[in-house]
Amino acid sequence: MSDDRYLTVTALSRYMKRKLETDKHLKDIWLRAEISNFKHHSRGHMYMTLKDDGARIQSVMFASQNKGMKFVPENGMTVLIRGEIGLYEPQGQYQLYIQHMEPDGVGALYQAYEQLKEKLEREGLFSATHKKPLPEYPEHIGVITSPTGAAVRDILTTIKRRYPIVKVTVLPVSVQGDRSAPSLVQALSYAEEHDFDVLIIGRGGGSIEELWSFNEEIVARAIHRVSIPIISAVGHETDFTISDFVADVRAATPTGAAELAVPAREELLHRLVQLSNRMHYVVRQGYNQEANRLAKLRGSYAFRYPEQLLRQKEIELDKLSDRLSRAGTTAVSARQQQFTTLVNRLSLVHPGKQVQNYDQQLTALQARLKQAMDKKHEREQQKFLHQINKLSLLNPLETMKRGYSISYKQDTLLKSVDQVTKGDDVQIHLEDGTIDCIVKEVKEDTNG
Repeated sequence: MSDDRYLTVTALSRYMKRKLETDKHLKDIWLRAEISNFKHHSRGHMYMTLKDDGARIQSVMFASQNKGMKFVPENGMTVLIRGEIGLYEPQGQYQLYIQHMEPDGVGALYQAYEQLKEKLEREGLFSATHKKPLPEYPEHIGVITSPTGAAVRDILTTIKRRYPIVKVTVLPVSVQGDRSAPSLVQALSYAEEHDFDVLIIGRGGGSIEELWSFNEEIVARAIHRVSIPIISAVGHETDFTISDFVADVRAATPTGAAELAVPAREELLHRLVQLSNRMHYVVRQGYNQEANRLAKLRGSYAFRYPEQLLRQKEIELDKLSDRLSRAGTTAVSARQQQFTTLVNRLSLVHPGKQVQNYDQQLTALQARLKQAMDKKHEREQQKFLHQINKLSLLNPLETMKRGYSISYKQDTLLKSVDQVTKGDDVQIHLEDGTIDCIVKEVKEDTNG
């Protein structure tokens, strides 16, 4: 018989779920907590544990809720959260469903800015080794900014005033809002494919939210990829964006960017005047030096007395010819003497002479070798005979010639009476034969 008082686990979980969902106090929860066990799932959902000193709660922030977040949650980060309590039926576990999250004490945008800055700096995007120098006299400048803002007017006015001969092309973009970052990336890609000597990217001042497009990662990486030198001019002098760090040069203001991009016409004219004056001075100096040299040549002895100079040179030529002839004779004599010396040296090292010397050395060495071998053979023969004599003294056969014998029992040498008993067969070896015997009696030597 069934008892209706018993519930299933599923029924209990559903009941608890309805209770939690109908409690208005649990529909809008505001928490300050620390993140641990954070996991960003491949589908976009964020799973984490929120904790303080006394408790913890499992939490989830679905991809639809975290899509617009500017920062990335990290373990150990203290955050401000708004959400609602629900129950996950399969495990019977209540958890917090997060609807909004921001760092505690630091704005979300500032937190995202610091995180991206640290990430890109680790990757080397800010390194000075990637910075490209600005051209000294650009011919074509690209300006990536809003076509209607004050920044573009300041840039164009400054460039026209300082360097009116340069060509300037404005690449219009949106500098704030959701479409801004893609617009900036598209303009940078367009500039990379066209003939620009330098690019200016930026906008006027504003709040961090208004300048945020220049803190986007896709914009920073697009700036890094461009091979054209880039000047970043975002906001006022105190504003720093990620784009400023990645760009080749940072300008405090859009006007400052224009001043960095082109030289000043007045300075160029001043330098031109200086170079012109210097050129005239160098030409005058050169003219004066050559004029003085010509005057000296005109007053020289050769121009005044050419016939006497010619005779003098002919005499000098004869003397030089005689010196050359003597020097030639001396050189030939020295070479001949060197040749004779070399021939004599060569005869000493002639192969035939060397073979004769080597034959004589070989004969002497062979004689020395034969003499040494004879002496060695004699010494070794004497040593051999000496060893033979020593062995003869120890040879048992020699001992047996003096009347001694050797006794064996079944091929065992007998050394003691303890080795035989009455009736044993014994062989006695003499010098000229063997005697087979039977032991009749064993007597021990009591005197030993």
